[in-house]
Amino acid sequence: MGNMFASLFSMFGKKEMRILMVGLDAAGKTTILYKLKLGEVVTTIPTIGFNVETVEYKNISFTVWDVGGQDKIRPLWRHYFQNTQGLIFVVDSNDRERCGEAREELFRMLAEDELRDAVLLVFANKQDLPNAMNAAELTDKMNLHTLRNRKWYIQATCASTGDGLYEGLDWLSRAFLWLAGLRGTGDPPSEESVSWRCCR
Repeated sequence: MGNMFASLFSMFGKKEMRILMVGLDAAGKTTILYKLKLGEVVTTIPTIGFNVETVEYKNISFTVWDVGGQDKIRPLWRHYFQNTQGLIFVVDSNDRERCGEAREELFRMLAEDELRDAVLLVFANKQDLPNAMNAAELTDKMNLHTLRNRKWYIQATCASTGDGLYEGLDWLSRAFLWLAGLRGTGDPPSEESVSWRCCR
C-alpha cells in the first residue's frame, strides 16, 4: 500500500528540474533569473561566480543555476553540467557582432556528453532594443536548424518587462514531461517551431 502511494506521489506530485542558464556576458541572465523569481527587475552586476534560485511554476520546481558569462570564466561552465536536464542559453539579440561567438560557445557545450540528454531553450533576449534580431533571424545566425537529436526551442524575450519568459517556462514544463515519459500534455514544440512573441 505504501509503495502504491509513493508511486502516485511520484506521478502527480511536484516535479523537480535542474536548469543551467548560461550565455555570453551582459546577455541578461541574472536579470531573467530574478524577474522569474521575484517578479521584478533588480540591479545586477557582472556575475563572477553563480547565482542559484528555485522557481516554482506549474507544479514543477525549477532549480536554476545562473553562471557568469565572461570569457575567462566560461571554462568553469562544465562544472555545472552534471545532472542538468534543461539548458537555457541566453543571447543578446541586439549584439550582432558577438552572435558568432555565442554560437561557438553553445555548440561547444552541446558536444559535451554530460549534456547529451538536456533539452535546449534559447532566450532571444533584449527584444525591446531597436536593432534586435527576431527569433527567426537568430535561429539562422545560431545555426539552430542544424541541431540533431536534441529537443530545442527559441523564445523571444525581454527580461526587463518579463515578456516571453513564462512562455519559455511553459515549453520547459512540457519538455520535462516529455523527458519523464509523461505525455499527458503532448510533446514539446518541434525543432521547426519558432516563437514570434516579442515586447515591442
